[in-house]
Amino acid sequence: MPNVLLTSVFKPFAVDDGFGSRTINPAELYHNQVTREQGPFSLRLFHRSWGLMLLQHNVTSPCTVLDFPTRDRFIREISTRHYDVIGISGIVVNAGKVREMCGLARRHSPRSTVVVGGHVSAIPGLERLLDADHIARGEGVGWLREHLGEDPDAPIRHPRIRSSFGFRLMGLPISGGGSSATIIPSVGCPLGCNFCTTSAFFGGKGKIVVYLETAQQIFDAMADAERTLGVSSFFIMDENFLLFKKRALELLDLMKRHGKSWAFYVFSSANAIRQYDIEQLVDLGIEWIWLGLEGEASGYRKLNGTDTLALTRTLQAHGIAVLGSTIIGLEQHTPDNIDAHIDRAVAHDAAFHQFMLYTPMPGTELYRNMSSAGRLDPSVALADMHGQAGFNFHHPAITRAESKIFLDRAFRRDHDANGPSLYRLTRVMFDRWKRGRDHRDRRVRARVCREASEMRRGHTAALWAMEHYLEGTDRDTAARIRGLRREMERELGGVTASVSRTLGPVMLWSARRDMRRYPRGKPLEPRTFIDRPARATQRP
Repeated sequence: MPNVLLTSVFKPFAVDDGFGSRTINPAELYHNQVTREQGPFSLRLFHRSWGLMLLQHNVTSPCTVLDFPTRDRFIREISTRHYDVIGISGIVVNAGKVREMCGLARRHSPRSTVVVGGHVSAIPGLERLLDADHIARGEGVGWLREHLGEDPDAPIRHPRIRSSFGFRLMGLPISGGGSSATIIPSVGCPLGCNFCTTSAFFGGKGKIVVYLETAQQIFDAMADAERTLGVSSFFIMDENFLLFKKRALELLDLMKRHGKSWAFYVFSSANAIRQYDIEQLVDLGIEWIWLGLEGEASGYRKLNGTDTLALTRTLQAHGIAVLGSTIIGLEQHTPDNIDAHIDRAVAHDAAFHQFMLYTPMPGTELYRNMSSAGRLDPSVALADMHGQAGFNFHHPAITRAESKIFLDRAFRRDHDANGPSLYRLTRVMFDRWKRGRDHRDRRVRARVCREASEMRRGHTAALWAMEHYLEGTDRDTAARIRGLRREMERELGGVTASVSRTLGPVMLWSARRDMRRYPRGKPLEPRTFIDRPARATQRP
């Protein structure tokens, strides 16, 4: 039976180096693309390579996962242990690291078969850029099973995945960062927006790969995570979970039958959300939705007929936090109209807001169209194609340098108008509690009461620190934060006010210290994980 190593690319990530890492592109979703202009209030956390964990869990061959190694740690692993197959996974910006790791595998483990997978495989002509035996394109479980001589159609076994780790805020480590589990019902998206790398990677518009087809299968995976990881909230890694209403409502029935007061964080399109009334979403436990806003008149079908401003207000008024996602640099954008586009995005007052440049990524329909039209910019390295540095194509009205200016402007304007995301999120959570504490469904009451305990233990202290940090530079936002804090202390009662005044000054001191030392945020790297099977093979 072949012995397999699956590895992510090596760190560090938040540096400028010869392998394609960039300081501007850390391995942190929020600090990279959502809260990076929010100073010490940016959320700092990491996520495991979930795809590698899913692969490991679904082959019978002994399989080790090495996640976020250093270059030296990777060399030591392949030098001291025998592997028949070395699988290296990366995204497009990691092409240089993947190439280096292929070379290291040839040098230190020459008898191993080297396989490259992940989004990096979408790069045209990748075979000519690196030395690998196989490029695994698209869905990986079936590919790896078949390569190992196993049944590619065997049932999927869902791994137990903690959603995040290494959570820090205001320069302090915060406990509870791993209190949610990740569930992966399917990959791909049937809507298939032209810029979407995920949809393109798994077959394009109209195609998805389903791992957990029924509500019962999803429920069982959640119940297993609840029992083994001690969690009651779930990040559902599915591009459009709410699109399949029948399955979602069947899951709700199972939750009611078994008395589960679970909370869900989901991706969804506006047209999918409109299938439900707001009480169905509340009963289901939806507490956070990543919603593609893209931009007014963007032309994407998922937004047809939807007033996203009204939708966001309704969701958040009922305690469902929105992470809005807006594209900067659509074809119709110009220096003259971009500010109106940004202002409309900011007006959503979403708890979080991701801003990304319109970016044709390899494998997508947008990339093919730009390539055919001769509009790709050959001077932009693969390592800089991540949507935060500048255009990688020739826009009809906006230069590459201007695109970065407009992107940064969007982040700053959202923060200046709406305040730190942590404040906005806490406001939505508090509204959820006020609406749900007397809810007709005891499951909903239990869920919001559980979160009230969390708010009492630290949220008001964070508000106290934000309020005092901002009162010298942004008195209006500081006043809004103060008003929320005082209301929470009155309504939540108990030790809430004491916690605010005890922990708040500590968080304020740490935030100021962190900002003095690292004005752009302290560079952080994820820790290394090594997940071995029961029997691991030492090199003889």
